[in-house]
Amino acid sequence: MDFGLDGVPLNQALTGVGHYTLELAQALARIAPEDRFELLSPLPSLHRPALPLNLHVTQARVNSLSRRLWWQVGLPRYIRRSRFSVFHGTNYSVPLWKMCPTVVTIHDLSLLLWPQTHAQHLARRARWRLPLMARRADAIIVPSQSIKTEVCEHLGIDESKITVIPEAPRASFSPVAETVAVRRRLNIGDDFILFVGTLEPRKNLLMLVRAFEEILRNRACQTQLVLAGDEGWLTGELHGFLKNADFSERVRLVGYLADDDLRALYSSCRVFVYPSLYEGFGLPLLEAMACGAPVITSNIPSIRETVGDVALLVSPTDVKELATSLVRLLENSAEREQRSAAGKQHASKFSWEKAAAATLDIYRRLSVNQSV
Repeated sequence: MDFGLDGVPLNQALTGVGHYTLELAQALARIAPEDRFELLSPLPSLHRPALPLNLHVTQARVNSLSRRLWWQVGLPRYIRRSRFSVFHGTNYSVPLWKMCPTVVTIHDLSLLLWPQTHAQHLARRARWRLPLMARRADAIIVPSQSIKTEVCEHLGIDESKITVIPEAPRASFSPVAETVAVRRRLNIGDDFILFVGTLEPRKNLLMLVRAFEEILRNRACQTQLVLAGDEGWLTGELHGFLKNADFSERVRLVGYLADDDLRALYSSCRVFVYPSLYEGFGLPLLEAMACGAPVITSNIPSIRETVGDVALLVSPTDVKELATSLVRLLENSAEREQRSAAGKQHASKFSWEKAAAATLDIYRRLSVNQSV
């Protein structure tokens, strides 16, 4: 059978949804070599790694109208010509005109539930578009039970339509022994706290910076705070705070990093901290654990599902609790080692092959129903 997947997330530097799309597609192709999979976009992909022979990254040949109105015109036309058994919208969207059964992945409902952490026009658009996409799709995939509950409650979807399929760390993420060269190039010392993710309000970085200030005020140390990730949106308050802080030279904003650099930082940080206000899953948490980083993160439902009892959980609104927890791990090497070992074991329970197998079950069920 032929299955189409949304390749638009591959048109830019890969973050959460882009990694999800590429890793899932590759795992699907590996476990189902008799089927054909196509990652489809009207724009050229920036990412063409060595792919299984039955996985293709395609730039659709469409006219300017079909490119501009991709979801309304271009994609439905392409699906009709290609005769896909199923189309999977990996980034919240499916075609408005249904030419075959469709699956949509809803990673979270932050645009609806935390609109103040997004640009206003995107939050307004999501209020009508997310419910529409959820209704149009034949099946919905979510990464956690907490998001399934939210989709049922806020989008009015019956739970029988929704399947929880956890994500996984990429297989390449494992401990790295030699990290000095990477850290020297990035001007990072031996003693540092790490955050990885897009710099945007939902990641709660202002609270992290304030907790770091609290640590420096009460503890003589050479610790650095390293923020790794693309510049996102609505970061004026964060940058304003850092500009006026007398410890700003101890905070390193290193931007978007290649995987080799990320592995080196995950493997050598004293603590990985992820104080997000809201998440659908929290993939950087598992990637950090896979590399052996001890983790401090937010005590919220979706993250509790992801990390189990392995991470040190804190309130995402309590600066003093975060500061206290950071000092606790920074000063307790035995606890860091215990959490590092437990984290590696926990992360190993997740795999893209498991995610792909559960996803393929949905594809095949929809294909059978279509043919009946």
